[in-house]
Amino acid sequence: MSEHNYNETFVEGERLGVPALLDALTDVIERARSMPMSSSVLINRNEALDLLDELREALPTQITRADEVLSDASVVFEDAQAQAEEIVAAARQRAIELTSQQTVVQEAQEHAQAIIAQAEEAAQRLTTEADDYCDRRLADFEIDLGRLLTQVQAGRTKLAQRLDEGI
Repeated sequence: MSEHNYNETFVEGERLGVPALLDALTDVIERARSMPMSSSVLINRNEALDLLDELREALPTQITRADEVLSDASVVFEDAQAQAEEIVAAARQRAIELTSQQTVVQEAQEHAQAIIAQAEEAAQRLTTEADDYCDRRLADFEIDLGRLLTQVQAGRTKLAQRLDEGI
């Protein structure tokens, strides 16, 4: 089997990440030659140590990156949570406004209905009072006309008696 070169852990001038370095170390161990009559293997010490050194160097960078990602995620989460709280607060305020408007409209409608009911009651009362007044005036007029009719009839009767006497 061919011997692995730890320099292969670089790709176009960039170091490989922790997973690739672990894969390379695994490859070194898998390619190791078995010792006859034993489960032991011969590993190229320099190659394995170089890969372990690369892992040690890569781990702080990877951990720093992970911390940065977590920090960024935390900031994004906090921003999202703040936005969500603002949206909920705005929605609650709008609900209060709508409820208030609905209450005002409902109260205005109830007040308008009460005014209409009072106006209808007043109109009915005025109509009844006007009808009663007209009925009283007509009754008075009827009485006056009855008296006038009686006077007219009496005058005509006297006039008829005179005319009968003169003939």
